[in-house]
Amino acid sequence: MSTQPSLVHRFEPATDTARPPLLLLHGTGGDEADLLPLGAMAAPGAALLSPRGAVLENGMPRFFRRLAEGVFDEDDLRRRTDDLAGFIRWAQAEYGIAAPIALGFSNGANIAASLLLRHPGLVRGAVLLRAMAPFREAPAARLDGTSVLMLSGTADPIVPAANSKRLAALLAADGATVRHHELPAGHGLSQLDVTLTREWIAGL
Repeated sequence: MSTQPSLVHRFEPATDTARPPLLLLHGTGGDEADLLPLGAMAAPGAALLSPRGAVLENGMPRFFRRLAEGVFDEDDLRRRTDDLAGFIRWAQAEYGIAAPIALGFSNGANIAASLLLRHPGLVRGAVLLRAMAPFREAPAARLDGTSVLMLSGTADPIVPAANSKRLAALLAADGATVRHHELPAGHGLSQLDVTLTREWIAGL
């Protein structure tokens, strides 16, 4: 047995081992069970690895601290991203899974974007649902061979359109293959998010 994991989590083994595993990263106030239904719909039969964010904000789990709405504590973000990378490596050894596809919503999508930038190649790809650029000045990364799906809401009151476009451009400039859709939606997820995510994962 390997050492204890750094994050409380749920793991559901694959029933279709041909599918890459999903790393599910919840939004503020979610937990390790929150995105399991989405993962099952997006990639039926895939292994699901779903950690709970270790930070509490007014009792609500998050993956990293923020100073205000849309203003991230970047020192904490870097540390928590590195912790998440360690957890992924632990889970790969513990459960015998391949590099996962990160599927993150809101706060979870933001730390997934940070994971791409700080630990290139650790995840096979990423689905970023309602993501923001995680850093004011992003670290240089080589993301050749990494695929990213970004789904933003045109009526999202939390994520400015210019911010999500900046993140998409940044990832593409680092070599990622980025598909960015702006959906007629707010910050919450819609059936279209599920459909586009399922189609994108199936096409990898």
